[in-house]
Amino acid sequence: MTLITVCISTALTMALMMIAFWLPNMTQDAEKLSPYECGFDPLGSARLPFSVRFFLVAILFLLFDLEIALLLPAPWASQLDAPSNLITLATIILLLLTIGLMYEWLQGGLDWAE
Repeated sequence: MTLITVCISTALTMALMMIAFWLPNMTQDAEKLSPYECGFDPLGSARLPFSVRFFLVAILFLLFDLEIALLLPAPWASQLDAPSNLITLATIILLLLTIGLMYEWLQGGLDWAE
């Protein structure tokens, strides 16, 4: 039984690999050979620097996304014997993140305009 399974899976794998190799269109046209497949001609350098503010907003998004992931089990954990520990810890986390957000906001770190 095991030998039959191995033979069938090997044959199926080889068949799918052959189909994947021969099925795609292999002819190259001018648009495929251009640097950008979107159809636009490249203008200027592709190595333009990003704004640091972009990265700051991305890091803040990740931070608050992580906060939601950490606080997501809170409603189910409230069924525990001592939910006051969880509520205290969740409140401290939310308070620290809110203070950090207010600090960034007041310092102008979230303003896009220079």
